[in-house]
Amino acid sequence: VQLQASGGGLVQAGGSLRLSCAASGRTLETYSMGWFRQGPGMERRFVAAADWNGSLTLYSDSVKGRFTISIDNAKNTVDLLMNSLKLEDTAVYYCGAVAPWRYARIRDKYNFWGQGTLVTVSS
Repeated sequence: VQLQASGGGLVQAGGSLRLSCAASGRTLETYSMGWFRQGPGMERRFVAAADWNGSLTLYSDSVKGRFTISIDNAKNTVDLLMNSLKLEDTAVYYCGAVAPWRYARIRDKYNFWGQGTLVTVSS
């Protein structure tokens, strides 16, 4: 599985940004997809995850109600729509693939990672 994240950039607090992760590989449907982020001096932390069918989703408490993860099976993309952005959302965001679903929150269980995309929220 290969993953490539895009969509990062500079946005003002309160604004919105959409990240996208393009996935390729033969067995995508066997994986769940997640987004993690790593702020300055911090560990990579869970943000959101969805199973490949999109019927199951998980969010960290810090982004619940503001971020939405979605999967487009036809395009093999995993998007993260981020609304009401805060300064503390500034981080490098990574998409990953994991199996099975029960590991979706656990960074060290992820099988594949894309390169990060930087999101900077300014005041």
